Amino acid sequence: MQYFNLHTHQFTNDAEILELVNQYPQEFDAAISNYSIGIHPLFIDENRLESDFQILEQKISSPACLAIGECGLDKRSETAFETQLKVLERQLLLAEKFQKPVVIHCVLAFQELVEIKNRLKITTPIIIHGFSKKEQLAKQLLSNGFYLSFGKNLLRNPELENVFVNIPENRFFLETDMVEEGIREVYALAAKYKKISIEDLQQLITENVKTVFKK
Repeated sequence: MQYFNLHTHQFTNDAEILELVNQYPQEFDAAISNYSIGIHPLFIDENRLESDFQILEQKISSPACLAIGECGLDKRSETAFETQLKVLERQLLLAEKFQKPVVIHCVLAFQELVEIKNRLKITTPIIIHGFSKKEQLAKQLLSNGFYLSFGKNLLRNPELENVFVNIPENRFFLETDMVEEGIREVYALAAKYKKISIEDLQQLITENVKTVFKK
């Protein structure tokens, strides 16, 4: 494996890239070879929630399912926050049951996220995708066992360099999410910031993939 894309909505089927393609239960595409599947806090539909969870449980057991997500908490969502908490808790318990990592979307709710992880005693890896916050929050999340994934904001916000360079080598991933740039461009900038070669960065992230995804 040369590149790993932790979170993308665009399936490129590039032979040089292992892509973790985001899927939603009601829009599942069986042609995608490696995917995560989850109920996003912005798209919770209480009228079909049980149907979504039925699909989720069916698809999680497939070897092609590498993770649950993206799921999480978002205080901008129109869905009541208590409902979001319940939906996330169910997904985290499924992740623990099936021993699948979790890809998390979190907006304005990091303290609640830490609390629910610790309260449920979740042991499977949890990755915050699209991390864009300050070093203090990064340290808090790392100390609570989270992994951090960088992509769009690393490309767009030069101030994030100082946060990124201090993330331990065994605790981060890279992603594209929905940006136009490809994962190679994210790797190039990340390697520059870490002052290592792209090849060394590839090896480093490959080791993280083996640890978290058992790939």
